[in-house]
Amino acid sequence: MTDAEPSRETTVGELSEGQILRGILDRLPPSTAPVGPGDDAAVLSVPDGRVVATTDTLVHGPDFRLAWSAPFDLGFKAAAVNLADVAAMGARPIALLVALAMPDATPVSFVRGFADGLAAACAELAPDCAVEGGDLTVSDTLTIAVTALGSLDGRAPVRRSGARVGDGVYIIGELGEAARGLDVLFERFTDADGSPVALTAEARDALAPAEAKALSRQLTPRPPLAEALRAAASGATAMMDVSDGLALDATRLADASGVTIAFDSATLGDDPAGALGGGEDHGFLVAFAPDAEPLGRRIGTVVARGADAVTVDGWAWTGRAGWDPYRDWDAGRG
Repeated sequence: MTDAEPSRETTVGELSEGQILRGILDRLPPSTAPVGPGDDAAVLSVPDGRVVATTDTLVHGPDFRLAWSAPFDLGFKAAAVNLADVAAMGARPIALLVALAMPDATPVSFVRGFADGLAAACAELAPDCAVEGGDLTVSDTLTIAVTALGSLDGRAPVRRSGARVGDGVYIIGELGEAARGLDVLFERFTDADGSPVALTAEARDALAPAEAKALSRQLTPRPPLAEALRAAASGATAMMDVSDGLALDATRLADASGVTIAFDSATLGDDPAGALGGGEDHGFLVAFAPDAEPLGRRIGTVVARGADAVTVDGWAWTGRAGWDPYRDWDAGRG
């Protein structure tokens, strides 16, 4: 008697585009848009006629590793990082458009898990938002591109350029956790050559609680979208998603507003360097006028523009600023 042959999983290369698409749509909640998936384009209802739009691309290699990220995790993260950019403008997310470029050998189970992650992120983070369309194609490199759309619901957008001298600077969310999660991956789940090794469920269960929390923040970020929208309604003068690191993103806000952001290291937790240089936390950096009712934790002040866009305790920040794909990809950390 011989052992049974192991079951072979169906790949996307064995199915038609329509079959793959049906497998995705069957796992997503029904669309509530006037015209949802199925036509050449979706039709959305936008109360005040203005749409906030953003897009983000995740590429296997610099942005994620399949050895570390389960399909569900990738779907959740792909949605979350785009939803955060919409909320950073003070807009309510209403739709996602998702494009997948996959190698022929990609298992169909990957597509199903990815769709489940998209659905879970929308349900948890932005209940008014749904996947309303997208595209499927073939590529040697797994690539995920998401466009998110949002409604301002009659409010003015909150931009990076609105910070004024005297405003308080606040953070809504955590700082440095996602970067610590990336450290866990590179320190614990690579081989002698630095190549990723599989992050199994058993290995995750064996992590210390602090490591497990940091890993979760890296693989499935949960940006505080509701708080960002409340900040916009409370009179935030400037706001942005902290995706590439606090120091780097604060520099962008300071440059756009023509000011300097002065941070107080005592407000940045037990690892100020990690808070300033770590990326992918997807919290929100917010400026509030002195007479506003702020949200979050105060970490600095907007001051008149000096020689540096960002200072820490009165000195120019010279440590790691954050993640720049053109600078950092060669270092293998992505």
